[in-house]
Amino acid sequence: MDHIYMKKALELSLLGEGRVNPNPMVGAVVVKDDKIIGTGYHKEYGGPHAEVFALDEAGDKAQGATLYVTLEPCSHYGKTPPCAKKIVEMGIKKCVVSCLDPNPLVAGTGVKYLEDNGIEVITGIMEKDGIEINKIFFKYITKKIPYLFLKCAITLDGKIATSNGSSKWITNEISRERVQAIRNKYSGIMIGINTLLADNPSLTARIENGRDPYRIVVDPYLKINLESKFTNFSDKKSIVITSKDNLENNPEKIKTLIDKNIILVYLENYQFKISDILIELGKLSIDSVLLEGGGYLISQAFKENIIDEGEIFIAPKILGDEKAISFVKGFSIENIADGIQLENIRINTYGDNVSFSFSS
Repeated sequence: MDHIYMKKALELSLLGEGRVNPNPMVGAVVVKDDKIIGTGYHKEYGGPHAEVFALDEAGDKAQGATLYVTLEPCSHYGKTPPCAKKIVEMGIKKCVVSCLDPNPLVAGTGVKYLEDNGIEVITGIMEKDGIEINKIFFKYITKKIPYLFLKCAITLDGKIATSNGSSKWITNEISRERVQAIRNKYSGIMIGINTLLADNPSLTARIENGRDPYRIVVDPYLKINLESKFTNFSDKKSIVITSKDNLENNPEKIKTLIDKNIILVYLENYQFKISDILIELGKLSIDSVLLEGGGYLISQAFKENIIDEGEIFIAPKILGDEKAISFVKGFSIENIADGIQLENIRINTYGDNVSFSFSS
């Protein structure tokens, strides 16, 4: 029965996907006399935690009940009061936890608080599933570096655009709907300046009740068009990664971008490492980044072996032009055995498109 109720809690936790970052997704179920009397999930960043919703729904019936929760209850004051204290106050008799919270502010103290107050605690129920659901949170809270997901759409001969930059649309509508769902999951979308100049994308999540991510453009030489869609949002979620030299070389454009509420991140020189970009984005509380291109950034991410997970969409189209833009380039691998091998492969179909999903 522990697995049945924990599975329900895990399913509930997924309802917060795309809305709670950089917090974890958490679900909770209150059970008494083999009946569910309260359910809840963490709905949005800064809002009440899953346990609060579940316990409030259970009300007085929570006395002597069992609480199932996907992540160790917090024991500290943050944006909300500690859940562990409320669990004790509501008279919960037993607490079943999927996995412990790696956050240094929690890290076992929630379980200890419950046990010190006479509540029986069981941990590790469907732990693998609990960790998988919050892999983004687990990486970010322990390393302060965003989780990096690669998404790209290519032709059968590995091209992301024609030689003149045309790229709409390589994949079909079903694949593009899948991409919108992916965009809703991650805190930021990152592209290179050439992709921005060629496509003038909005970089929004066009999905019902979706949440627009941070829009991130890597633009070392500050080539950005000030009239692009990217520069004309008012939500202060557009970020330009550029060279520190532009503070001296292009101060007027810098000022205009700042006046447009663009966040500027400065790096040394003009050749940026993806790892350095991610460190700076982590400082902005961005816990996850969807890398959508172009070829230079994708190639650099593979070279640095820094991709946590990804999905490569393949359309049954052939360009046959050696000058068309490849999704990866710049490698000098002489032997097939030394090529980059994607791992944990899953093959998906979207109408006449296929994709390779992979993870590190």
